[in-house]
Amino acid sequence: MSRRVVSAVAALAALPLVIGLAGCATGAGNAGGDDDVVTIGVVGKSDEQWPAFVDAAAEEGITVELVDFGSYEQPNPALTEGEIDLNQFQHIVYLAQYNEASGEDLTPIGSTAIYPLGLYSTKYDDVDSIPEGETVAVPDDASNQARALLVLQSAGLIELKSGGTIFSDLADVDESASKVKVKALEAALIPTSLPDVAAAIINNDFVTQAGLSFEDAIAQDDPSDPNALPYVNIFAARAEDADNETYQKLVEIFQTNEAVQEGLQESSGNTAVALQTPVADLVESLATVQKDVAANG
Repeated sequence: MSRRVVSAVAALAALPLVIGLAGCATGAGNAGGDDDVVTIGVVGKSDEQWPAFVDAAAEEGITVELVDFGSYEQPNPALTEGEIDLNQFQHIVYLAQYNEASGEDLTPIGSTAIYPLGLYSTKYDDVDSIPEGETVAVPDDASNQARALLVLQSAGLIELKSGGTIFSDLADVDESASKVKVKALEAALIPTSLPDVAAAIINNDFVTQAGLSFEDAIAQDDPSDPNALPYVNIFAARAEDADNETYQKLVEIFQTNEAVQEGLQESSGNTAVALQTPVADLVESLATVQKDVAANG
């Protein structure tokens, strides 16, 4: 989510699953065997890290079946319903909001990377060139929208009434004090809408679809910020599968396999900051963020 980081929280709901999965054995049922089959939901199956990951897992006797989803709203409900075994597409903030909204208890079992979130434009070469009164697009899901607004504020394009929080939304934008107008669009639709606006915050998964490279960002947040833990991307599992040894082995493969890590950098335009965050820290962050979500719900 799969990425300029600030502080932490918010995000999602559930849409009907549109991808059918037939005849898939689960890793939970086969953990430890030579014929383990683990289905993993992703957004961006063609990303370079995944073929390397599948091959590396096979070398360890684990068959990985990747299930590609077209939008972020789909992998968590699929995991909840047992239609996949794991997913890897989201950060902690997104998962916290999903759990709180759905009453579910999906949990992180390992980190992958953190990614800067960038502002892109096909009309202007830098932020200062964007005229007053122009329109900038941001994602419409809560977690990415709050983060996007913080990027715009840091870039001097808007002012947020609250000063900017992980709960900021369009209502928090002080229109009279802001240089630009802001409108929200579905994240997957923003790339095709980029020519119609002055600039847009585009999630990393969709940057290349817009015919852009990550170096084209005219502003972005800082993934090395120590307060960025809630924006760390994760492998997520059902709570009862948190200790599954096969799943834990897959996390280890992702984090340590050289070919996988090279693919991760290639697919992110060398923007990914790979992490091996202790699972206990991820779980603690999820609990904190989810508590904040509930308090502000």
